[in-house]
Amino acid sequence: MSSSTAFPGQSPLAETAPLSLCAREPHVPADRLVAEMVPPPRFDSVRFDTYVPDPNQPSQSEAVTVLAGFAAGLGGAHATGAGRRRWFSRKPAAPAGPRGVYLDGGYGVGKTHLLASLWHATPAEPSLKAFGTFVELTNLVGALGFQQTVRTLSGHRLLCIDEFELDDPGDTVLVSSLLRRLVEAGVALAATSNTLPGKLGEGRFAAVDFLREIQGLSSHFRPLRIDGEDYRHRGLPEAPPPHDDEQVTRAAYATPGASLDDFPGLLDHLARVHPSRYGALTDDIGAVCLTGVTAVPDQSTALRLVVLADRLYDREVPVLASGLPFDRLFSDEMLNGGYRKKYFRAISRLTALARDAKGLVAQ
Repeated sequence: MSSSTAFPGQSPLAETAPLSLCAREPHVPADRLVAEMVPPPRFDSVRFDTYVPDPNQPSQSEAVTVLAGFAAGLGGAHATGAGRRRWFSRKPAAPAGPRGVYLDGGYGVGKTHLLASLWHATPAEPSLKAFGTFVELTNLVGALGFQQTVRTLSGHRLLCIDEFELDDPGDTVLVSSLLRRLVEAGVALAATSNTLPGKLGEGRFAAVDFLREIQGLSSHFRPLRIDGEDYRHRGLPEAPPPHDDEQVTRAAYATPGASLDDFPGLLDHLARVHPSRYGALTDDIGAVCLTGVTAVPDQSTALRLVVLADRLYDREVPVLASGLPFDRLFSDEMLNGGYRKKYFRAISRLTALARDAKGLVAQ
């Protein structure tokens, strides 16, 4: 369909054909993966003083205090270049205690807000601080190779890892080795997760067989528990019900920069695009419009959808959909299985983006 073709009943001067995620096959060079290891756009302006602790949850205020002190303590050492470190004096001895903090809490208590605030508060140039999800970190290793990733990140003062979760034994060994090398190089660590470090991998694979690696990972962190309710649902109405196909299609034509795709077709397309490219897949997208949302058919598809939901949420892209409501995307078996935390996070984030999209149908 031509970009000047209007949706039936609409003015051709005011409406243009929407974009399609399924038509995109982005190729992301490795240097972009490194350069983009910064807090996502949603968290560009967050700071410790913009975090609003729940007065009924003292652990939230405590987390702000601990993290602010942690950031202030990272102001001494200087790193210059990938893998080269310059000190004001001799290199200090390796720290006796954990070299990182680990934010453990439920969905929507503001862990990523706090992690991004730590990144912003750490007194170092942006090029000496890295921020990414666990999946983005493993994708970086895949793009650069293990040794080059070590060399690149060893010159950093801080590495922030959001949504730290181990999904398979290979990830366990890989990340354990990577973080050990970075800590030895003097890199400070900070991570968020819904799982305590000693419980990583539980329910997903035979974690007991990799207990040494998991214990090695947990030794790098001081756990910091953050209690509270999902802020995305505090005082907010229930998630809006799905719209019909015609409403979604009309909104896609009326919204600049919107994409319009059939949901099953999008799921098929995600299988052909590496998850490290899902961020690039959404470049310059103003809204995602989906028709025919159905339950995802299998776990591999579901995990890819989780990654896409994270990238859309990071970029604050509203999602308007027809078909099943988002809380019915995943089967009971999935929601009760080892990846349940990922699926509940995706439901929470997609619900928030669906609320953001409510105004699109009025255009």
